[in-house]
Amino acid sequence: MRKYFSEYIAAVLAALENNETNFSALKEELSVKIGFMQHERLIHLLVTILFALLLFLCLIAYFVSEISGLLAASALMLALLIPYIAHYYFLENGVQKLYRIYDSVCEKLE
Repeated sequence: MRKYFSEYIAAVLAALENNETNFSALKEELSVKIGFMQHERLIHLLVTILFALLLFLCLIAYFVSEISGLLAASALMLALLIPYIAHYYFLENGVQKLYRIYDSVCEKLE
């Protein structure tokens, strides 16, 4: 997903620099892609929240029961949560970059 997103942003920025680009078609395409990326971002936010809740539930259960398996489960949840947070951060910044690009395309149409 990172590679696809980065390549798409680079292609749109290159098209934005080209004055022969059909900016109305680019605007429509960007609008659709922003919708797709917002959906992707929402799904990753929900998964990240789920893993964070599971981590805290495992930690609370460990402190209450002191079962060592819950501490191992907490470590596993933390190991999964860190990459999810990093990926969500990338998606969030990428979508915001698409918003700025969309605004630039709208300015070109004026």
